[in-house]
Amino acid sequence: MEITLKGDREFDDIPSIKSKALRINLNENIYGTFAEIGAGQETVRNFFRAGGASGTIAKAMSAYDKDFSDAVYGIENDKRYVTEARLKKMLYHETKLIEDRISREKHPNKLFFTYANTVATIDFAKKYKGHGWVGIRYQIEPDQDYNEIVLHIRFKENDAKLQQETLGILGTNLIYGAFYKYNQPRKLLRYLYDHLHKDQVEIDTINFSGPLFEDVDNRLMSLQLVKNGMTEAVMFAPDGNNVLPARVLYKKNILTLRGSFRPVTKVNMDMYQKSYDMFIKENRVDPEKTQTVFEITLSNLRAEGEIDEQDFMDRARLLCSLGHTVMISNFKEYYKLVEYYSQYTKNRMGLAMGVNNLVDVFDEKYYRHLSGGILEAFGKLFFKDLRVYLYPMQNEDGTIINSENLKVHPRMKELYKFFKYNGKVVDIDDFDTETLTIFSRKVLKMISEGKTGWEPMLPEGIAKLIKEQSLFGCETEEVLNK
Repeated sequence: MEITLKGDREFDDIPSIKSKALRINLNENIYGTFAEIGAGQETVRNFFRAGGASGTIAKAMSAYDKDFSDAVYGIENDKRYVTEARLKKMLYHETKLIEDRISREKHPNKLFFTYANTVATIDFAKKYKGHGWVGIRYQIEPDQDYNEIVLHIRFKENDAKLQQETLGILGTNLIYGAFYKYNQPRKLLRYLYDHLHKDQVEIDTINFSGPLFEDVDNRLMSLQLVKNGMTEAVMFAPDGNNVLPARVLYKKNILTLRGSFRPVTKVNMDMYQKSYDMFIKENRVDPEKTQTVFEITLSNLRAEGEIDEQDFMDRARLLCSLGHTVMISNFKEYYKLVEYYSQYTKNRMGLAMGVNNLVDVFDEKYYRHLSGGILEAFGKLFFKDLRVYLYPMQNEDGTIINSENLKVHPRMKELYKFFKYNGKVVDIDDFDTETLTIFSRKVLKMISEGKTGWEPMLPEGIAKLIKEQSLFGCETEEVLNK
């Protein structure tokens, strides 16, 4: 039975895990291998229990012992086992074995697949909740090249048995979606949570590849992860591809610039460069172990109540073209951003922001949902080894506003002074005075209205990209004349 999605599905409309596995088993052409390491063989168990498994399962294996695993899949350069590289070796190795051992002449209609996962569940001390890589490599036509869906998960449950069961459900949803919802990847993504809750497991990275997914932009699929509440943040490397946040942030010093970057301007880049120069001079900050992140919050992606995905693509593309790592997050408050980073590093953190942003940080209305109010938020924000690098603002009369003369709410004055005079807020003094009058919204308006003169306000090469790719509604004479 095909399921039609109408908004969020009612529970009664969702096929059971058993019925999903059974539908796969009863398809006489789907045939492949299950290779699961680290949490039992929970996915294949669902297919065995559903009945008719002999029509689907060519092999089920679990090379738990590290020496066995190395003998089968080879030794990783970093000696780690719960990695994307390990998962891909599993997928490719097992697929090759199917091709070598199952005759195409004897089975001309078989659709081969390999499902694999390599995971670490919660430790006995319950200090690390665990994570893993899950993927499928498969065909939907016998003579077609293979397609892949690879994702990274983080467990949230505090019991190993529950995590194993969650993995088994997720794996079954992935296999079912890969074969029956491949033409609707956004729906496939949401179906991964059938019979699961978002407080059980987080999906923080996903990548689609192969002939089926040539038109799928993995950055947009990552945006769906945040939009659907499947994760709090996703990241893109300078090459524009998805990257696992843990890989980028682990044990790093982190400097973050939050903004709309619509588009990125010279003032953004001046703030970045000057704050970076100050950050790397701090104690215990090794430039080789420092990561800079340009962050766009989900609220900054909204236009008229909905997320404008093309607008998102435009911003991310320009930032990545400048060689920067981009993060899309659901962290409206800065303290949540710092908490997120703290999962990956205990090293120094820096936040580069403008005067208006800092004034907002000291606005009590953002913390009313916390039992401890603004004090609780600031305890989380500044408890870590963190410093704010404040970029000044210029008034219409030409005066400069910085940490010494900015105005917060009268009730917040003493709290602000406490953090200011304890060195948690420092001014960026060596700023470019010519950039202070540049505002993204002004540039955007000029672009949308077809005006000239906005090009010098942007970093080198950005205006050219905007014109060539008609970003932000830009229509050049060349485009208009076509």
